[in-house]
Amino acid sequence: MTDAASQETVTALTQDELNRLTDQLIEKLKTVYDPEIPVDIYELGLIYKVDVSDSKDVAIDMTLTAPGCPVAGEMPGWVKDAVMEIPGLKSCTVELTFDPPWDASRMSDEAKLQLNMF
Repeated sequence: MTDAASQETVTALTQDELNRLTDQLIEKLKTVYDPEIPVDIYELGLIYKVDVSDSKDVAIDMTLTAPGCPVAGEMPGWVKDAVMEIPGLKSCTVELTFDPPWDASRMSDEAKLQLNMF
């Protein structure tokens, strides 16, 4: 027997759908802040990769400002919770990586302005 899920037909996301979803993902990622730095994780450059499948499964690779960050165990959950607020997403997985290690050069100009680093 086959189940209904295996028979589900997945159509490729159109470029418009992908663009809209990308904007929504960025918007949600910008709602998550590093508790030690008053800048969101997107502008800090903590998001290394976001993959979206045609079936709307999202996989995120991210890092932290330091491996010993006190919220290391919690922040991936914050990211997943924020992303899953987007209607229509099937799932979200968030993986922490420290390769390459984060440094301030990954920050956006907006983040550097907020932190007076210019």
